[in-house]
Amino acid sequence: MSSHVILLTDAHEAPAYELIEALRGAGVKTLIEGLREVEVEVALAKQQKREGVRDSEGPPPLAVLYEVVPGADMVELHTAVDHAKAFWPGAPLVACRRQTNGYQNHNLRILDGPTLKRLGFVTVADKSAQLPALLREIEAHGNSGELRFPETFEPPAETGTASLPPKIKARDLRAAFDLVSSLHFSGDQNGAANTALAGLQGLIHADRWAIYLFSETKGFEEGKLEVVAIRKAGQQGVTNEEEWGRLLEPDLPLGSETKAAKRAAAGMGIIKKKERGRFVVAVPLICGERILGVIEGIREGAGSHAFKKPDVALLDSLSLPIASALANAVRIAEAERLSQTDDLTKLHNARYLRQFLLNEIRRARRYQSSVAALFLDLDDFKRINDEHGHLVGSHVLMEMAAVILSSIRDTDAVARYGGDEFVIVLPDAGTELAGQVAERIRHRITRHNFTGGRRLQLSLTASFGVAAFPKHASSPQQLIACADTAMYEAKAANKNCVRFAADLTPREQTRRAIVNAETTEYTDLPS
Repeated sequence: MSSHVILLTDAHEAPAYELIEALRGAGVKTLIEGLREVEVEVALAKQQKREGVRDSEGPPPLAVLYEVVPGADMVELHTAVDHAKAFWPGAPLVACRRQTNGYQNHNLRILDGPTLKRLGFVTVADKSAQLPALLREIEAHGNSGELRFPETFEPPAETGTASLPPKIKARDLRAAFDLVSSLHFSGDQNGAANTALAGLQGLIHADRWAIYLFSETKGFEEGKLEVVAIRKAGQQGVTNEEEWGRLLEPDLPLGSETKAAKRAAAGMGIIKKKERGRFVVAVPLICGERILGVIEGIREGAGSHAFKKPDVALLDSLSLPIASALANAVRIAEAERLSQTDDLTKLHNARYLRQFLLNEIRRARRYQSSVAALFLDLDDFKRINDEHGHLVGSHVLMEMAAVILSSIRDTDAVARYGGDEFVIVLPDAGTELAGQVAERIRHRITRHNFTGGRRLQLSLTASFGVAAFPKHASSPQQLIACADTAMYEAKAANKNCVRFAADLTPREQTRRAIVNAETTEYTDLPS
């Protein structure tokens, strides 16, 4: 090559030695230019172009190279592109990546090829050794649409994230992408774990796959791992302990992880070893800076062999999206729980009440059963806030939630409806049982001394309204409305008592049944 190239560099960075050597080895004359006072130079170049002043430095360069360092600033990249276009408008602009070393931060942002091309670079050289072939291609085709990057695959510079092994079969590549894609549709942690193992079973042979996660209650401090999914060759995924027990070896306790799994989960990296006559591979599941658990693969029996390096590399690559899916499943579940929980009392909120009551009404219609609702409103609660302040009032509401929860069944649902109002839904309960529950709660409230968080001795009472489906109402919103009306009747009857909604007449039952179809949704409850 007889042409020359322009090498743009950061004003504070000397060109990489490998880059200079690659250009010298290709026999290319290199003119190095730093990006100093670029704004002035670009403005001057634009003015010269407008005035028709031509650069008299000789023939244009074959290409303009710009060295992109890890963590490159976007403003500087734009400046380099503007600089090249202003001074050498006909020369293709090539981005040359500077490779990271062991002393650099691997969390630095590395811009991908498409992003660099959108900025204005014609192509990207991931390594300096690619430049001779790339420049020959440019010399042959110029800056035309025929320009093609050399047909070699080079993995991207390290970004701190895993990538698939470079030598992966097309079939396995498709299966790996299918696995990662399917993880996005997992709505819970068990589902994500079983989806991951189903995908791994088709990619890497093992007699048994398992995923262990640190216990949410005991956590990493005690090193307690809990099995969340196990999959055996030729069998479907399992999620309950009875099925797990049938898959595990008889001499192992339920859900017992191997020593390799314990070491991997303890932060000792990928463990591959022979243990108790079996070949084991264990890869930690890492999300961010936290180890969530471990994936464990076991090969055993006659003719079994150790996991090969390509298998381990592929498993290591897939561990990142699997760990992310498991972590996201927890976040999604927690977000859903918070969206249906009252911040103060930690009871359900009206959003949860809507769906729960709708489902119970549908079930009651299907099985010809009944559903009861209690509407509870504290008597003279404003007095607590006025005399002792809202902080005491808030604490009293939390104490009230505990009193109510101690008085109902596990299958019942309690929601804070708003302010000092609560709604209790009793599935498979009629007015008689609902009245008994209301009296029990009312009695416990009158006997309870509320402290307000300040060792006070506060006494409270409550008024209750009781309604049931289908005796008093034929839809969810009507059931709440009837219980609310009955509660106001209790208020009118000197408070601290229980009142029942009026029964529907046969004509009202028929009319409301026609109006309220099975698909009835109600929206008049507060959000």
